[in-house]
Amino acid sequence: MIAKTPPPPYYAVIFSNIRTHVGEGYGIMAEEMVELAEKQPGYLGHESVRDGLGITVSYWESLESIRNWKMVGEHLVAQRLGREKWYQAYKTRVCLVEKDYAFGEW
Repeated sequence: MIAKTPPPPYYAVIFSNIRTHVGEGYGIMAEEMVELAEKQPGYLGHESVRDGLGITVSYWESLESIRNWKMVGEHLVAQRLGREKWYQAYKTRVCLVEKDYAFGEW
């Protein structure tokens, strides 16, 4: 689904990654992180795809809400496990969305 975001400005965190061959526990942790992120103040939505390269874009009201999400205890555990076993490589980008437009209904 395409995330329903408010009118700009807001922030996008783009998490691009390449997985290792270790799958043990990844799916459960990913679901838990989505559920937890949705409860965080300032969370606006997310979109995620995987076809070799994985890309998840999460949307946030402010840089402060992004910083707070990064420091949530369970999220810190997921980050550590990602580095230790699930990701071969990743890059995170934080962007200010200044303009958006849409077509169709989603």
